[in-house]
Amino acid sequence: MDKDILEQFRTTLRRFVRERLVPLERQVADDDRIPDEIRAAFAEMGLFGLSIPEEYGGLGLDMAEEVELVMELGWTSPAFRSMFGTNVGIGSQGILIDGTEAQKQAYLPKLAAGEMVASFALTEPEAGSDAASLRTRAELQGDHYVVNGTKRFITNAPHASIFTLMARTDPGNKGAGGISAFIVDARSPGIQIGKPDKKMGQRGAHTADVIFDNVKVPAANIIGLKPGQGFKTAMKVLDRGRLHIAALCVGTAERLIHESLNYARERKQFGQPIAEFQLVQAMLADSRTEAYAAKCMVLDAARRYAVGEKVPTEASCCKLFASEMVGRVADRAVQIHGGSGYMQEYAVERFYRDVRLFRLYEGTSQVQQIVIARNMLRDAAAQA
Repeated sequence: MDKDILEQFRTTLRRFVRERLVPLERQVADDDRIPDEIRAAFAEMGLFGLSIPEEYGGLGLDMAEEVELVMELGWTSPAFRSMFGTNVGIGSQGILIDGTEAQKQAYLPKLAAGEMVASFALTEPEAGSDAASLRTRAELQGDHYVVNGTKRFITNAPHASIFTLMARTDPGNKGAGGISAFIVDARSPGIQIGKPDKKMGQRGAHTADVIFDNVKVPAANIIGLKPGQGFKTAMKVLDRGRLHIAALCVGTAERLIHESLNYARERKQFGQPIAEFQLVQAMLADSRTEAYAAKCMVLDAARRYAVGEKVPTEASCCKLFASEMVGRVADRAVQIHGGSGYMQEYAVERFYRDVRLFRLYEGTSQVQQIVIARNMLRDAAAQA
């Protein structure tokens, strides 16, 4: 995207976030629902198609441009971004990277326009971090597959138009090679959506179980028409997803620092603002330092990704550091607010709960540590 146009869009998005979304945060938390007019505004702005190429109706942003905008979205409740996040990530990128041209033409324009909501169905009751051990089966019968299994914690499941479903098509292959990726119409007979999960935070962003009971899926709906490639497809989009979440963590940290600084300047104890106390200043300084470090990491890795470099280690580093960082910043924000930080009247109480999820999805912090270390060992062996 042209730099001037991108900057105009960023300015517009920043104004929209701060003037329209921030005032709605408490309502969304109380109602556990994002107003329909906000979804329509997101679609009009093109946010559902951030990462989808222009030829398919999207904005066609590269990774460096995407993280800049995601940081702006981090200023408000993560639930707002979650509304279109699955379209921007695996919902579109799996089809874009490995799908056939017919699949791209059929789904990407509708995903970009927000006419469809894609939901990524991978996690199961017994398969989370060990995603390759999933048990959902897809058995070939003629020109279609019959799918049986249960998916858990599926983001946007109650609103999904299609599922990017990971299922085992080769029961004899217990590893990643036996998994295929399907595009499944959410209205297919046999699909049941469980009750929305009651979560610690991120109210307004809905997750639920998805049960597949003898669901017929055309064989033509395997992404790329290549059975056994599903897990590889998912892995191909992980770097982008991890950088996206890391950027969101940076944006949220900026909001928390803003709230903390304003409160510290206004709140008085012992006859002066608490911002004058060195121990409060230390917490503010630590938060600013860590947020700056995370931002530099994300921008660097995103720029490398955008020019075609492979950055699996860097993406995991960003996701690990940024998600852990924003948790510490949120904790300090509550501490600076004192007793008020424990009250729902203040935004930091909600953000403290919201950001806890960042250390869990797109790979837990522990998974990121394993990825980083294994990549280091592999690279060292290759250089020996």
